[in-house]
Amino acid sequence: MRLFSAGSAAGILGLFESPAARAETHLTPSYAVGMPKVTITNVKAIATAPEGANLVIVKVETSEPGLYGIGCATFTQRAFAVVTAIEKYLVDFCVGKDVDNIEDMWQSAYVSAYWRNGPVLNNALSGLDEALWDIKGKRANMPVYQLLGGKCRIAVECYAHASGPTPEAISENVKKFMDQGFRHVRIQQGGYGGVGTMELKPDFKEAGFGRQSDSFSDQHTYLKRVPKMFEIVRKSCGEDVELLHDVHELVEPMDAINMIKQLEQYHPFLIEDPFSPENMKWLKTLRANTTVPIAIGELFNNINEFRDPMVDQLIDYIRIHISQIGGITPAMKVARLGEWFNVKTAWHGPGDTSPVGHAANAHIDLAIKNFGIQESHFWSAKAQEVFLGCQTYKNGYMYINEAPGIGVDINEKEAAKYPIGTKSNWTVRKSDGTIIKP
Repeated sequence: MRLFSAGSAAGILGLFESPAARAETHLTPSYAVGMPKVTITNVKAIATAPEGANLVIVKVETSEPGLYGIGCATFTQRAFAVVTAIEKYLVDFCVGKDVDNIEDMWQSAYVSAYWRNGPVLNNALSGLDEALWDIKGKRANMPVYQLLGGKCRIAVECYAHASGPTPEAISENVKKFMDQGFRHVRIQQGGYGGVGTMELKPDFKEAGFGRQSDSFSDQHTYLKRVPKMFEIVRKSCGEDVELLHDVHELVEPMDAINMIKQLEQYHPFLIEDPFSPENMKWLKTLRANTTVPIAIGELFNNINEFRDPMVDQLIDYIRIHISQIGGITPAMKVARLGEWFNVKTAWHGPGDTSPVGHAANAHIDLAIKNFGIQESHFWSAKAQEVFLGCQTYKNGYMYINEAPGIGVDINEKEAAKYPIGTKSNWTVRKSDGTIIKP
């Protein structure tokens, strides 16, 4: 009877509550009752290039004094277009919205233009998404990886980059990284596809075709050099180090398949991006002809592009560029799907991903079961003055700043010292001037 009376009294009192009070009680989560809703008051782009590569950061400011978040929106080759997308579209889209609703914000931003996003809009969206996760972590007083499920490992194992003009020089650089504790090293003779190491003078430059700044790759020479490079590095550095290589989509699919078959005897840890996005059907032929692990996807622009290669188990590593794909929210979805098909992650992490983007990669790396390996980049003193809380490396592992949120901040005054530029040229040609699709 006492319980009945108490319940009846509560119900009767509820009848006399104001509509606002009832809404507060029933629609507001218990942790937020009595707290003002935190909304977005401004979105701004911060562009900087402390190491020469154009980096773009999104800063989301909120109605709570002192609370803001930052995210990586870097598209180095088209940085000004991303800045414009942020300043002309994201501000109007975001201001007044609740910072808590990340999934809703992502979905609505993705379709608000009707046409599906390309890389420019995806980069702007990535910066917004990461900034919102940064804010959520700060409000929870937790690093983002805790909000994604907590740690699955002590730190993030990385691979280093060893390049050089000759296999012998590459071997010496591999040994230096091994001495630092790295167990995984990517080896490249010169630039991707041998760019910068070809002694041949391309005919297109002699003829004045294209631009003199356009790069040149002799595919035949490159295809011969890679197996020889693996042979020499493996003999010199031993069997304990894991060797990786990036084709960077710069040869024809059948040539890539034949070359990868030759590399089997040197058991690469993975071969990255043998095919361009237009040639994904070749993955079935590749899988049928070699057991070498394959990483694909840094040029994928839509998360749906990852579905079929993973479901069909045609790849071994998911190669996501987090700004290209749209941030932490979609990257987590791809990673979770990969777990079901025994596909691991190998997030893209070059110098044209900002320290904020590297931190976002690392938070996911720490939280997912199917982590594989992470690309590393060692930040210069200038970059560390611009970006506070950069990642550190020890014994082949990346360690992140354990501060709440993403853990990296930006010094806007320092960032302004390094303005971005418009010069960028990712053009690679054959000797006759034909464009090679990366």
